[in-house]
Amino acid sequence: MIGDAAIEVIAAEGMRGLTHRAVDRAAGLPPGSTSYYARTRAALLELAADRMIALDQAEVAPPAGTLAEFLGAMVHRSITVGRTRMLARYEFALESTRRPELRARYDVGGLELRRRCAEVLAAAGSPTPEDHTRVLIGWLDGSIFDALAGTGSVNPPTEAELVAGARAVLAGLGLPHA
Repeated sequence: MIGDAAIEVIAAEGMRGLTHRAVDRAAGLPPGSTSYYARTRAALLELAADRMIALDQAEVAPPAGTLAEFLGAMVHRSITVGRTRMLARYEFALESTRRPELRARYDVGGLELRRRCAEVLAAAGSPTPEDHTRVLIGWLDGSIFDALAGTGSVNPPTEAELVAGARAVLAGLGLPHA
């Protein structure tokens, strides 16, 4: 509950808005409750990062349908119902460039996503899944960022457009039937 509220605060107010009191308010808890579980701001950041990682790992499932359909649906989910978590993730990404103690924790989720992506691409026939993972993650991150914070936020892509984009990327990697 506190981790979820911290993610909401970060997405809505940025890292500067993340305070124990703001999380108490967002979670509907009495003042001081958050500081009982996370005594310092650093502990609160760690709690929020750990919650994001747990939510991500619970959400990743084996692809249903084609790989392009799975990827398009995943990106669409990230820019619609997952918008709050993605905005918080970008805040964490930027903050981790300035705070090395957050970098390792932030990278846990990214490295796991890359590992799983490489496995899926290998199963789809990629001869170089690690190299292809870098390209695919770049498309995923770029598509999500543009739809949430870039110029693309004015007219975010539909799921069908995202599936078509995923098909193009996969075809470019030599995986036309993925």
